[in-house]
Amino acid sequence: MEALWKQASRLKEQVSRQGVFKPFGAAYGNSDNAFTDESEVNLHQRLEKLYLSTRAAKHFQRDIVRGVEGYIVTGSKQVDIGNKLSDDSQKYGTGNTCTSGNTLSKAATYYGRARSMMEKERGNMLRAFGTQVAEPLRAMVMGAPLEDARHLAQRYDRMRQEAEAQAVEVSRRQNRARESAANGEMSKLEAAEYKLEELKSSMVGLGKEAVAAMAAVEAQQQRLTLQRLIAMVEAERAYHQKVLEILDHLEQEMVSERQKIEAPPTPSEESYMAQPPPSYDEVNGMFASSSVDDSVTSVDFFLGEALDSFKAESESELNLSLGDIVIVRKISSNGWAEGECKGKAGWFPHAYIERRERVLASKVPHIF
Repeated sequence: MEALWKQASRLKEQVSRQGVFKPFGAAYGNSDNAFTDESEVNLHQRLEKLYLSTRAAKHFQRDIVRGVEGYIVTGSKQVDIGNKLSDDSQKYGTGNTCTSGNTLSKAATYYGRARSMMEKERGNMLRAFGTQVAEPLRAMVMGAPLEDARHLAQRYDRMRQEAEAQAVEVSRRQNRARESAANGEMSKLEAAEYKLEELKSSMVGLGKEAVAAMAAVEAQQQRLTLQRLIAMVEAERAYHQKVLEILDHLEQEMVSERQKIEAPPTPSEESYMAQPPPSYDEVNGMFASSSVDDSVTSVDFFLGEALDSFKAESESELNLSLGDIVIVRKISSNGWAEGECKGKAGWFPHAYIERRERVLASKVPHIF
């Protein structure tokens, strides 16, 4: 009995010197390796590394699935909120009762329409996350290839433990055979050795099969997980690109409406076309009446800048272009003013100019 324990101790020391790894995981037991065959040790170590690698990849895939599913739930709520905002904005835009203009209602309609388009793109991205990322990874996590490969590894480990026990039995039979030369002990030893060789042969074959299966699963995990991550990045990138295009167009529309509010009002024809400009004779006193004298007022000359273009419709009127500097000499109560610009004199709508105390020196030559 003492010799048996010494033999077992020597085997353990040999295993320690070989640097053999412990079993793959808790499911694989805690027995020590009793084999010093280098090829078998390498096979065992390779299978252990594959087991750890595929397990870590499986957990990472599960983490991605959980994260994507949470993102989809949160994103779907944001889509609902965005669509509600879109509906409210368009409702205001179509039902606006503002009496001072429809600029804000147009901007609200533009915004509501753009918001609806952006939420549609967000929904497309979330669907892509589900169909192109979460579902394929979930299928692989729960798939048969990984489980089959793990079952092979577990069978290999059980057979390995059985071979270890048989090796101990062979050692025990060898000690008995040395102590007793009886034919019965020798036959039992031979039977034990034969069984050990069978177990080792089967174990090596099963180990190679398990390594091949686990290696195939590992390669598939690496490839598929990377593909799904790329698909997720591409879906989100496409979403942001489309949203940027929508926002660029929306900004142009809303800035245009803002400029309409901030820009000076364009003179209305009704403000000056109700009555024609005073005639030259009326302004200079011929056939003058008290009403005429009251309607035209001579003023101290001042400079005015044209806010918009005005096209003369008679010889007594003065053509104006946007930005022209005019010397204003007379103002009529019916909305007309008389002045000089670019060497010509005539009447023009008073609302078309704005008084200027100073003008750029570069514009002075164009006045006369």
